[in-house]
Amino acid sequence: MTGPFPIPAALIERLRSAQRVAVLTGAGISAESGVPTFRDAQTGLWARYSPQELANAEAFRRNPRLVWEWYAWRQQIVRQAMPNPGHQALVIMEQRIATFTLITQNVDGLHRRAGSHQVLELHGNLFRSKCLAEDRPVEGDSEDNEVPPRCPRCGGLLRPDVVWFGEMLPAAVLHAAGQAATHAEVFFSIGTSAQVYPAADLPLQALAAGATVVEINPQPTPLSAVASFALHGAAGVVLPALIAQVWAEASPY
Repeated sequence: MTGPFPIPAALIERLRSAQRVAVLTGAGISAESGVPTFRDAQTGLWARYSPQELANAEAFRRNPRLVWEWYAWRQQIVRQAMPNPGHQALVIMEQRIATFTLITQNVDGLHRRAGSHQVLELHGNLFRSKCLAEDRPVEGDSEDNEVPPRCPRCGGLLRPDVVWFGEMLPAAVLHAAGQAATHAEVFFSIGTSAQVYPAADLPLQALAAGATVVEINPQPTPLSAVASFALHGAAGVVLPALIAQVWAEASPY
């Protein structure tokens, strides 16, 4: 590609006037930082396992050490990754929009590392733990050497604070995401396949409520046909180009 990514003039004007914006991000934006997608992350010692075998409550009850060590390995991979220009462009967007909500399906924490503040993590966070018995988050690192560590309150096992197969998304977070979608003037769907529900329903909720829905993804998805704008490119290319053309004075690109 030569020159900046072409952004439709109508989208530029729409975003300049918008006061309420919501963004949904998926694995694609993290993949641009070198984070393997969930189903592509099995290499080395873990190649003989499928994610479905490890990312569920039954697997943890059967072999908590194995599951905990798998998540520790995933943490190591994510720590080596850095936020990319797509993440950084969303930080600028948050600074420029009066009411901005960033909804993510990712558990890697890269949005917060980039500097985003209004973040709803639909699937939890890889770097948080919660008590298996009490189902409550536990702050800070455990001082014991057990694997997995124990809850400082009740002594129960700690587990990763992520949504496993067979579990419901956190109700309060999902409700807040739905509210953001239905009240948005502009809704972005970025780096997601638009096939995993209930997250895939959020842009449709926004569309039904009258929002301008913008898809940014290298490949077409089921959302492409109904989105107001479908921009087929990488988030790290499209978002900086968008920021540069909407808020030229704010763009470092």
